[in-house]
Amino acid sequence: MHSYALGIDIGGTFTDIVLYDHTDGHVFSHKELTTPEEPTLGAIRGVKTLLAREHVKGTQVSRVVHATTLFTNALIERRGVKTGLITTAGFRDTLEMRREFKFDLYDLFIQMPATLVPREARLEAVERARADGTVDVPLDENSVRAAGQTLVDQGIESVAITFLHAYANPTHERRAREILEQAFPKLYVSISSEVAPQIREYERTSTTAANAYVLPIADQYLRRLEQQLRELGVGCPLLMMLSNGGLTHIGEARRFPVQLLESGPAAGAIAAACFSKRSGIADVLAFDMGGTTAKLAIVEANQPLLAHSFEAAREKRFAIGSGLPINIATVELIEIGAGGGSIAHLDSMNLLKVGPRSASSRPGPACYGHGGTRPTVTDANLMLGHLNPDTFAGGTMKLSTQAADDALAPIAEDLQTGSEETADGVLSIVNENMAAAARVHVTERGFAASKFTLLLTGGGGPLHGCDVAHRLGIKRVLCPPGAGVASALGLLLAPARVDRSTTLARRLSSVAPDSLEAMFVALEDDAAKVMKDTLVEGATYHCERSADIRFAGQGFELFTRLPDGPYGADTPARILQAFRTGYARVFGQVPPMQEIELMNLRVAAIETSVERPLNLSSSGREQWKQGEDRRDVWLPAHRQWRNVCVVTREALQQGERLNGPAIVEDASSTLLIPEGASACTDAAGNLIVELP
Repeated sequence: MHSYALGIDIGGTFTDIVLYDHTDGHVFSHKELTTPEEPTLGAIRGVKTLLAREHVKGTQVSRVVHATTLFTNALIERRGVKTGLITTAGFRDTLEMRREFKFDLYDLFIQMPATLVPREARLEAVERARADGTVDVPLDENSVRAAGQTLVDQGIESVAITFLHAYANPTHERRAREILEQAFPKLYVSISSEVAPQIREYERTSTTAANAYVLPIADQYLRRLEQQLRELGVGCPLLMMLSNGGLTHIGEARRFPVQLLESGPAAGAIAAACFSKRSGIADVLAFDMGGTTAKLAIVEANQPLLAHSFEAAREKRFAIGSGLPINIATVELIEIGAGGGSIAHLDSMNLLKVGPRSASSRPGPACYGHGGTRPTVTDANLMLGHLNPDTFAGGTMKLSTQAADDALAPIAEDLQTGSEETADGVLSIVNENMAAAARVHVTERGFAASKFTLLLTGGGGPLHGCDVAHRLGIKRVLCPPGAGVASALGLLLAPARVDRSTTLARRLSSVAPDSLEAMFVALEDDAAKVMKDTLVEGATYHCERSADIRFAGQGFELFTRLPDGPYGADTPARILQAFRTGYARVFGQVPPMQEIELMNLRVAAIETSVERPLNLSSSGREQWKQGEDRRDVWLPAHRQWRNVCVVTREALQQGERLNGPAIVEDASSTLLIPEGASACTDAAGNLIVELP
């Protein structure tokens, strides 16, 4: 009997379901409209449809991996639970004061991000620890009980506990949690020494508050999903994709849902790394455009770049300091408010704008016929002949060209342009928005976009990718098979991963190598406990050591990969050299200083990767049916319609060259090959487009 893995990726517009056959590597997929009011409804409906279509029983599924945007959307839209904060006396307003930094110095009416915890729900406990962990003021347990009672009386459901220097001595936080759990059993409690055990009070408090804000939502949602999967006969463990591109078991996800905020985009980056490696291309920009947002991640040497902090829910997209700082390991990416559902509109100056508001899945683009009347990017693509109205999303829904035309007509009338020019203007603007964001993201990290290949995933990535690549000066585009469900596939390709960190904040010269070794071993042992519950029998993993390091006296650190242990007498010199090498790469020169400080120690436990067979040529027992083999497409360069070739992905043979303009379709996506470009399929099954 065949054994399967199941990937479930819930996006803002579509929920993607992927089934992977462990026996022969076949991949089957299904797209279902997301049900935002109750995300599990659409997910379970999609799972039922796919299992029934492929004649697979729930008992044959041996692994389920899930990613969702539910928790990050709760942060952005402020739809979390009523949350309280208990902190050290005198630090009640840390969340409000932030770093006393204005992200726009000259804006007299600047709007800072609203705190997740209002002032009346931020209370104090009598206690104090010093930076070295010694206790200055013992914990007053009665003050914790009194604060807990006040918060419960306010209707608070979840509490964050952040005590001063708890990263150095977590004793008070742990005891405070015990007191609250004993006195108020229904209260959810998060403590900073477990969520984000690092220096910098504001960032640690912000991360812990964010965890508390979504903790009850995550706990109830994941329990409900587990139960509904069991009712389908799927009784295997449920694994969750983390923001760092790794997997963890559901128990860890319930405790620290803040680690899941970027789980969906991370899965797309993991898939991009896998597909690019199969084609022998080391450096790619992973461009994933879905129904609500577009994401871009840098993949260097077939590994996505990682960061150890990011900002959620920014007030201004590119303004550092305008969001909520979250100290977790995450795939470094940029999200752009541009997707198939992005709404086109005219601003106060009668200029055409696209996004960031989205029609999402409810009511969706006008052409969906679900009640939407606002013109969107998908409507524009349909109007110009880029999409087949009968085979969209694998034929699971029919699109209305007339509804799309009606939605775009008011804008065309106001602009006094034809419907084709209006639709083309919508696409040009959204493509330039995405290219501009990508240009900034890549440049800020010291790269030139032109050195990369653009790898396209998501339902909209292949539609827009060649034009975005042209705007970035990129000459080669890679489109994998099944691009529209690549993020869900990335869930099944990702390794298990656990990140652990602790603050040291000492000069390297004052730390004995054996003491440093002991601290790293403690972190590795902690990570091993989670890996034990996550890995399947026989799987192996390795640990990577790193640290946040700075020259003595500097204010900020540089993430540095450290040599593997065990550490000995030569370790300090090796660490110094690793830091100086990394410093030179980022800043171009290294100051003549020898004294460095180790601020945060980090360990990543990563499952040893196994090359899995991957057969994406089959679309399941019910084959997706291509529509016509030619259709009329609007060519803006010529300002006219032209009848172009439409090829199904499965019909392309390895090495066969296809010249543009042309369209390549599969069940989950549509690739536009522009005029003057040519494409061919390589040995890995990826479609390589060479742009003029």
